[in-house]
Amino acid sequence: MSTPQEQESFRLVTVSAGTSDPSSTRLLADRTAQRVTDLAAARGHQVTVRAVDLREISADISTALVSQLVTPKLQQASSVLGEADAIIAAAPVYKASPSGLFTSFFDVLDNDLLIGKPVVLAATAGTARHALVADDQMRPMFAYLRTMTAPTSLFAAPEDWSDPALNKRIDRAAAELVLLMESGFARKIRDESWPSYQHEYGSAGGTEVAIDLDTDLMRLATGGSAG
Repeated sequence: MSTPQEQESFRLVTVSAGTSDPSSTRLLADRTAQRVTDLAAARGHQVTVRAVDLREISADISTALVSQLVTPKLQQASSVLGEADAIIAAAPVYKASPSGLFTSFFDVLDNDLLIGKPVVLAATAGTARHALVADDQMRPMFAYLRTMTAPTSLFAAPEDWSDPALNKRIDRAAAELVLLMESGFARKIRDESWPSYQHEYGSAGGTEVAIDLDTDLMRLATGGSAG
């Protein structure tokens, strides 16, 4: 990676849904963040890393899910992500899918919060059978949130921690994230193209909002009963 001429300061946020202490999920996120910091420094940049540990706000996430009440702790986590120049999102895998804590957190965030932000996806599990979860399940969710996911995702089963191949993948994902941050894509979206995104309920760029929700079909679609 060549050294750019202009030095910049970036804000990197790790989101980890590991529930144990210590957590292999948090370890993978932290190791990747350190590599991003090192690579960025070699290119003349400074990276400030902040961590959002979801186990510490699990009750706040549950409250938002059932009541739509955003607590101060959850609002702080949301604000940290909103100010981020890049994100490392790491989830443990249970029963062939990211943990409910991880998906619930992103479910309660504003849909516009992460538009254009560079993201590295990472997952950990007790067996290599879950190796495709990051690409098969996490990537579509972040596509819905309209992020810029790095091409390389990360996965670590117990046997991977001593395998040099994991470090190589971390290096590659970190390099991709640094380049995405340097591009300033998320900032340019906000400065130049933000009004072109649909920011409200409806279709046709937010202009088609005359949808009758009080019909038998719509009640059935949303889990209610007809009539």
